[in-house]
Amino acid sequence: MSDYILELNHIAKVYGNGVVANSDVNFNLKKGEIHALVGENGAGKSTLMNVLTTLLTPTRGTVIVNSVNVIPQNYTKVKKMIGYLPQELGMYPNLTVRETLEYVAALSGVNPIKKKEKIEYLLERTSLKEHEKKKNKQLSGGMKRRVGLAQALITDPQLLIVDEPTTGLDPEERIRIRNLLVDFGRDRSVLFSSHVVEDLASTCNDLCILKKGKKIYDGTIQHLICEADNHVFSCMLSSEEEFLRVQERYKITGKNYSNEGIDIRLVSRSVPDVAGIEFQYVKPTLEDAYIYKSSSEKFEEI
Repeated sequence: MSDYILELNHIAKVYGNGVVANSDVNFNLKKGEIHALVGENGAGKSTLMNVLTTLLTPTRGTVIVNSVNVIPQNYTKVKKMIGYLPQELGMYPNLTVRETLEYVAALSGVNPIKKKEKIEYLLERTSLKEHEKKKNKQLSGGMKRRVGLAQALITDPQLLIVDEPTTGLDPEERIRIRNLLVDFGRDRSVLFSSHVVEDLASTCNDLCILKKGKKIYDGTIQHLICEADNHVFSCMLSSEEEFLRVQERYKITGKNYSNEGIDIRLVSRSVPDVAGIEFQYVKPTLEDAYIYKSSSEKFEEI
């Protein structure tokens, strides 16, 4: 039996119009691990999620879930092992929260004897117990995401896949959703996609970065930060004109106005060289490291 709950081998997805959404993606997720799939909008994250959850068939390559090959004849078996929360969740607006979970449990074949106990557990864990009689159309965006998580977990899946879980949420709900992913990750493997760097450091240790459908990094957050060491710089500028001169040639990761001037951070393969401006090395943050890795081919070397 494999140590991996999820294995992707040379996955490619090309749509009928010739658009390449994913290209030769290899990726493994260990059992009991929380892993992030990261990339800017349009990087191919949602397409890959749809391939993993049987909603799309890859053009090339294979997906294996818990040693089961994800092919049409195995879809029923695979779906029982996966809980999925898409970015856009369709919900019946006039059902209450409890009715929604009861309906999904019935569709999923949850044991009727255990159904009530399971729903009570999920309502408590997602802090939705006090809102169970509210209709879906009355819920905030964050509450809808929590209902979606409860739906995805109703069958107690071995693998939870969540697409952009915090998009559009206020800071309090984003923190709540992140904490839920960590809590639910104690009992299963979790793969979530995001383009929000703050979601990563507080949720997982490992990530895979996609860019234009290709994998450009797969490893630990700490190793990613180490790769950016000695490639992040700061300087104090006296005017917007100076800022524009730097911005033309280097990738800016931070800009802050102060009484002394304009304090900026940037990433570069080597010490930046702009006439009249002195740059200093600074320790990279996760955001610096992500920008450095995903933008390295754009750096202008002087």
